[in-house]
Amino acid sequence: MFECHTIKMMFKKIPLYVLFLIVSLANVYGQPVTKKQKQLTRVLFVFDCSLSMSKKWENSTNMDISKKILQNTVDSLSRLEDVQVALRLYGHQHTVSPNRDCKDTKLEVPFYKGNTAALKQKIKEAQPRGTTPIAYTLEQCGNDFPDNNSRNIIILITDGVEECNGDPCAISAALQSKGVVLRPFVIGVGLDENFRKTFECVGKYFDAANEKSFKNAMNVIISQALNSTTAQVNLLDQYGKPTETSVNMSFVDSKTGVIKYNYIHTINNRGNPDTVQLDPLSTYKMIVHTIPPVEKDNIELNPGKHTIIAVDAPQGNLILKSNGNDQRGLKYILRQKGDLKTLLISESDKTEKLIIGKYDLEILSLPRTMIENIDISQSKTTTIQIPSPGIASVSFSSPGTGQLFLNEKNQLKWVYNFGETTVRENLILQPGTYTIVFKPKAAKESLYSVTKEFKIESGSSVQVKLN
Repeated sequence: MFECHTIKMMFKKIPLYVLFLIVSLANVYGQPVTKKQKQLTRVLFVFDCSLSMSKKWENSTNMDISKKILQNTVDSLSRLEDVQVALRLYGHQHTVSPNRDCKDTKLEVPFYKGNTAALKQKIKEAQPRGTTPIAYTLEQCGNDFPDNNSRNIIILITDGVEECNGDPCAISAALQSKGVVLRPFVIGVGLDENFRKTFECVGKYFDAANEKSFKNAMNVIISQALNSTTAQVNLLDQYGKPTETSVNMSFVDSKTGVIKYNYIHTINNRGNPDTVQLDPLSTYKMIVHTIPPVEKDNIELNPGKHTIIAVDAPQGNLILKSNGNDQRGLKYILRQKGDLKTLLISESDKTEKLIIGKYDLEILSLPRTMIENIDISQSKTTTIQIPSPGIASVSFSSPGTGQLFLNEKNQLKWVYNFGETTVRENLILQPGTYTIVFKPKAAKESLYSVTKEFKIESGSSVQVKLN
């Protein structure tokens, strides 16, 4: 009974949002979170200790109410695994004077496990004294995180705007683009709503008009900082239905260009696109690795709410078939119609899934076969059939210089160069009429050139001798 009562009392002391965090981090849709899924989150509190924090606010001051909420938050976060907290203060070391100190900022408690007592003591000791160097402070925050491998988050608590001619927005953008931190959070303590625009470029802004709204803002921030958000990707077919699947999706951080997630799109056992977990603090570009790939930019998630991401990805199939055993595994190059860029190199008898549209094929037969304007339709398989080749057994009386041409509309199109030391070669050729022009190496005059014409039929062989 004593143990049960003690446990109940412990849970009563833990805020509801922390209990929610513990449960959600330990259990995602009934599945235990594996070690691979866990990632260290580092939360850096940046606390305004400028003189204006001594202003009266409700029944206390900006400073005292902020300190109380911050201490409670630090205490709650200490109960969570894979979370580290640090504290940077500004405007706390020097009093305001005509020559204000615009470098008055210091990391008072760095990141390490078990620093809760030190954090709470420094918060308790903090007194409002100086000015508000927000830009310089944010710049220094870039050195406070040990590495970029964790989820690095800044929570700025302030009651004033930049007073040292810095540009907090530019500094915040630079930190995010370098991958040092995710998008910061800003809590405006007793600020006028007009200040929102000043801070929205720095990070996600929360207005704390009173103590209650301050607590609510902090709860929401901590929840967003520590939880992933669910998303469903609908790969739409030609008819707008989410039937396409089984392809990798890369989620790229729009600020840094770093790939944050790779998921193979899956239709679950209910017949719906499966749910994936994403960090709500990033804006993403999603690349769906179809052929060719499709992209969707500026994906923003609503933290705590299920997000549906739709992208057009209608697909059909292509397969190259050859009647001849000699052309099994015959390679081909795939391009979009009218575009010289290579989309794919594949081979015969292998089915490839493609975005619907028009394509050109260059088959690496001898000679190369060009097939243009191939139509790939929704959920259908387009089969390209090429005829069986024939075999030409070519022999020369002596080594020399020889070239093979295809006769087409009274023109010679180059196909192949024979080796200068060769006297016999077997060539697998597509059906057609060919010409060989040959000159022995020992002959020193062009008039000794020999021309030989022959025909290749599908599945047949021919002997070609040049004397």
